Amino acid sequence: MTMNISTLAVLFPLLLLLLGLVLTVVIDPYIRREQRKIMLIIVALSLSLVGQNLWENALFVSRSNLTLKNILSAYGYSVRPVILILFLYITRPEGKKRFHWTLACINALLYFTSPFTKLCFEIRPSDFVSLRGPLWLTCVLVSGFLLIELLLRTILRYRETRRIEQLIPVSVALIIAGSVALDMSIVIEQPVAFLTIAIIVGSVFYYIWLHLQFVREHENDLMAAQRIRIMMTQIQPHFLFNALNTIRALYAKDPPLADRTLEAFSTYLRQNLESLNQTELVPISKELEHTRLYAEIEALRFPNVRVEYRIEDSAFMIPALTIQPLVENAIRHGVRSRKDGLVTVSTAREPGAHRITVRDNGVGVDVNKWDTIGGSHIGLRNVKERTEQMCGGTMILQSEIGKGTSVTLLIPDGAERGAKENRR
Repeated sequence: MTMNISTLAVLFPLLLLLLGLVLTVVIDPYIRREQRKIMLIIVALSLSLVGQNLWENALFVSRSNLTLKNILSAYGYSVRPVILILFLYITRPEGKKRFHWTLACINALLYFTSPFTKLCFEIRPSDFVSLRGPLWLTCVLVSGFLLIELLLRTILRYRETRRIEQLIPVSVALIIAGSVALDMSIVIEQPVAFLTIAIIVGSVFYYIWLHLQFVREHENDLMAAQRIRIMMTQIQPHFLFNALNTIRALYAKDPPLADRTLEAFSTYLRQNLESLNQTELVPISKELEHTRLYAEIEALRFPNVRVEYRIEDSAFMIPALTIQPLVENAIRHGVRSRKDGLVTVSTAREPGAHRITVRDNGVGVDVNKWDTIGGSHIGLRNVKERTEQMCGGTMILQSEIGKGTSVTLLIPDGAERGAKENRR
């Protein structure tokens, strides 16, 4: 079987794509075992389609072995719906899909009767041209049904997640449908059918889609780990120990106050734990309530410290555990050594943004060394990172040694909508 240059020009990149896909799937440690198995089966079937196309074209050119050409044609019509079902397993792995496999089996049985009947197609002995039979559309109808289900499943999934990568399976379905139209409009025999090329390209697209799914899952794991890290920075052992000691001392001299403090402490801990699963922005009022609980507990330990609130704007959303770490930082590193320590939490509306400011009259910090500040200020770093990542906000640090520090958060309008876009 000889090949001309044009055939090699088509075949060479297809084989390279399949080889690269096999190597990538085999060494990729991140896709699941079931997904790897399905992808390798798809590659094997795609490779068999390339061989079937080439062999069938060679028989057409040589006008030899009519029976083998019938069998090869039947194989091509039979295996294409199978590949579509495997694509469906990737987009919707749940379920056994008995109905789909039944359709594929009926389609294969009908086409493999071609050496004996003319139900689906016959090959004219004189020139080896394929003639359509009464049931020739069986493969088209079965494949069309599978493509429509692929489209519907993908569109539904996109509507649920609103992630742009869900459109990759849609593009594959459209490419396959377009290739079928091209194959049906061209009556001459081709070395490699457009549909075969489309299936190979679609296989690569599906692998990319699978890998993007892993990236999303990995991002979610990182976010969960970050939430745990944030919670641990807000519930330091020394704070737990000091708060419990304070409550124990209060029970000896003021039991009602001890009860109220214990209730505030338990609420504070519960809200910290709830923040572990908090991926959405929260109302500013909820974050202020959490901050007040913390400030009340700390005020029992440091009577010289006052926390005041000047709330002019409360109609917006922010990441959870945003204001409380700023107040904690102001108390721990700024005002608790002052005779009259003051921390002020204020909010105000600005053109295009909501402003939150936590200001103290503490010892101050050298802002030029902000980038080199270590673990003692990890709470501020967490606030800065999450404000930027979750809602596109910014944090501004201003300080003067001996006079105090001011931390300002600017939350842009539509932050909640922007956070949803980022999660896509």
